[in-house]
Order: sequence, then structure tokens, then C-alpha cells
Amino acid sequence: MGKEIEKVALERNHTIVHIFSEEKPFLEATEIDADVAIEFTAPHLAVPHIEHCLELNLPVVVGTTGWDTSLPRIKRATKNHNGSVLYASNFSLGVHLFFEMTKKFSRLMDPHDYKPSITEIHHTEKLDEPSGTAITTAELIMDELKSFNKTGKDGTYIDGSGVLPVYSKRLENVPGTHEVRFSSTIDELTLTHKAHNRKGFALGAVIAAEWIQSKKGLFTMTDVLNLK
Repeated sequence: MGKEIEKVALERNHTIVHIFSEEKPFLEATEIDADVAIEFTAPHLAVPHIEHCLELNLPVVVGTTGWDTSLPRIKRATKNHNGSVLYASNFSLGVHLFFEMTKKFSRLMDPHDYKPSITEIHHTEKLDEPSGTAITTAELIMDELKSFNKTGKDGTYIDGSGVLPVYSKRLENVPGTHEVRFSSTIDELTLTHKAHNRKGFALGAVIAAEWIQSKKGLFTMTDVLNLK
């Protein structure tokens, strides 16, 4: 993702002033002469990286997933530093359209005897499972279907349990596929988003970085795309 983001940023006439890695850790930086940081690393690094950006008064766009339990902590830190943080489980425009269609899909299915499930497929290097996008999708479905109040993983659904199953698969060279399925004994309906490459994620992250620079607060791609 870092390479894709760099490529898109240069295509949009931006300048890359720093690139951090395991060999050059971001947490060791004391001064950053940049307008915005884009953070795509690993779940255990995301929170300290965000907090370091806030301490440096550096707006940050966060594409790392798997740190959701620390969101209240980040909300407090953003407010305390009067900082700028934009996070998303997915930066693809197509995925956010998929989210909107998932909400409508779920509302249509709610009165009928169909059981929902989610399947997500990613490359073998992806660290969190299920994906952040799948979790967001599950939350959207559960907002519409009040009988489903928990998220299960890998086939934990039992009739009448109120558990929404999320199935995860890891395969070579799969940028990301997400499917919402509603099944009955008679038939099934599916809604699918399939990424062909990572450019859509990178483009969304760079657009988010352009958007956040003049703003203060905690934001998501819903704010950027004005989908509220």
C-alpha cells in the first residue's frame, strides 16, 4: 500500500518528504516538515503512530485496521490535542457505495425470512481477520436488522442465536473481496464488491489526505465523500 500511495500522490503532484519503515521508525522522529501523514502499517503500531502525529501537530490519515478497541482513546487524544485524524476501514469509493447499498439491501430484506452472512477474501499478508471492512459491513447490517446483535466468525451462526456470521479467507494475490449474502430455503441474494487492484484504496487515502489538511477533529471517509 505504501508504494501504491506514493505512486498516486506523485501522480496528483504531491511531494513525498518522508517514508518511514521498520528500518526508519516513525516513533523516533521528533520533527516532521509535512502537511499530512498517511499511516498504513500494522494494528499494534497504529495507535502509537496516531498519538505521535497528534503530539507533532501533524494531521494523519489512518488506513490500518484492527485497532477498533482503542478508538475511545484516540477520540480523547484528538480532542486534547485539537488534532486532525481521519480513519477508515477502507478508502475505496466503490466500497463506500457498497456500504450504502448494504444498508438499503438490509432494509429490504428485514421483513422477510432471509438469513444474512458476510464473506471476505484477502491476500495472505493481511494481518487482521476478519477485515475491518467486513466488521463495518456487519455493523451496518445489524443496525438495520435488530435481531442480530453480535458478530460471529467462521460459521458460528446458529438459528435464532442472533449471531451474524463473518467468514474470512486468505488467498494469494487477492486485493479484497467482500460479499453480503441473504439466504433462505428457497433462494439467496448477494451483493459483492471485488477490488481488481490496490489503486482504489491508495487514491482514496490520498484524497482523504488532501481533504483533512484544513480541518480539526476525528473524521471518516463518510465525511470526505459526504455520504451522511
